[in-house]
Amino acid sequence: MLLGIVRGSMYSTIQHGFYRGKRVLLVDLAGADWSPSGKYLLAVDTVDAGVGDKVLVLDEGNGARQILRDANGPVRSVIVGIVDAVSSYGKED
Repeated sequence: MLLGIVRGSMYSTIQHGFYRGKRVLLVDLAGADWSPSGKYLLAVDTVDAGVGDKVLVLDEGNGARQILRDANGPVRSVIVGIVDAVSSYGKED
C-alpha cells in the first residue's frame, strides 16, 4: 500500500475495453508526512477521489484485479481509500 495525492485525471481516445466506465487518476506518491517523492503512477479510482485528495493506493496487479473483480484485467494500481489522517502508535502526525 502506498500513500499519494491525486494530481489529475487521465483521458484517452483509444483504450482497452476494460477501462470503459472507469476513472484513471494521476497520483503523486508521498511519504507519511505527505512530502512528494517525485514518483507518479496511474491508478483506477474506486472511491470517487478528486484532485487534491490524499489517497491510499494498492499497487499490486493481482490485488487490483480482485478489487475490480476481473481476473484478466490489465491493471496494476487501484485507489482503495481516501485518507483523513496518518498516525503512528495512536499519535496523529
